[in-house]
Amino acid sequence: MTDVTLLGPQRPTANLPAALEALGIDGRLCVITAGWQEREGELDELREQMPQPIVDLRLYARCEEAFAEDRGLFEAHRERQDTLIALQRFYRVRLTHGLAAARDLATAEGPAIPLAAQRRAATSALRSLDRHHLVHIRREHAAFRERYPVAACAALRRQREAVTGEVEHSQAVLIAGGHVAVLLSRLRLLDLAGLLSGKPVIAWSAGAMAISDRVVLFHDHPPQGAGDPEVLEAGLGLAPGVVALPHARARLRLDDAHRVSLFARRFSPALALTFDSGSALRMHGAQVTHLSGVSRLTASGRVELARAA
Repeated sequence: MTDVTLLGPQRPTANLPAALEALGIDGRLCVITAGWQEREGELDELREQMPQPIVDLRLYARCEEAFAEDRGLFEAHRERQDTLIALQRFYRVRLTHGLAAARDLATAEGPAIPLAAQRRAATSALRSLDRHHLVHIRREHAAFRERYPVAACAALRRQREAVTGEVEHSQAVLIAGGHVAVLLSRLRLLDLAGLLSGKPVIAWSAGAMAISDRVVLFHDHPPQGAGDPEVLEAGLGLAPGVVALPHARARLRLDDAHRVSLFARRFSPALALTFDSGSALRMHGAQVTHLSGVSRLTASGRVELARAA
């Protein structure tokens, strides 16, 4: 089983050194910064925090090199991305109406028993829509893997072999934030899920989202758009049963009991957990072994300090 640590954003409070110390890790580290895209590999800030040697796995650059070497791979990947974007657009159309109904019913008045039944039905419809969306996303990924398995694609195989060597010679893997869709795309393209299994993993911000079961985008008051929580992707599943919510205090109306309750019920039985700067969670497999500064969204509409079982 994989030992996983999820952290909040590393600004203004950097608790990555404390997480490494808690795990007894004092040797070589490798880091994934693919979510930073063109800024991948800018490690000065990380190196200032820790004395251990750090090597960037260069996933973003490696995938770009593979695309340049294999034009068919590039075209197939672009086609898959176009399909995923279209699926997300169609899903949002249905989601907008489903969330509007659930929110209207949350504040509606009427006989208690039938109203409660309708609220449950509205939440169930959202859960069904999210599952349906994930089924189609996973189907697209499976079709791509069948067409371009890493073992059979020379361009990808060479890059993964190089990454494997770096991971094997490191005590732990760090996964930084950035653009979560780009990060997850590169992690999946080089089939990192299996490679990371059994190796201590510490992830924060978008990195924490990417290794959960599913990536949920959220922002209750964005500068533009509807502000509806939406399932974006299937994650790597290294942190099962968790919906990671980095920057939650800034992005969610945690004082709005109706929105909090709907969020918690919609994604149950997974735990919707806030990760603000300074927070930390450790897991061994599916078991949470340590929590600090992490809160849980509840079906009652409250936000409560989360505790390990």
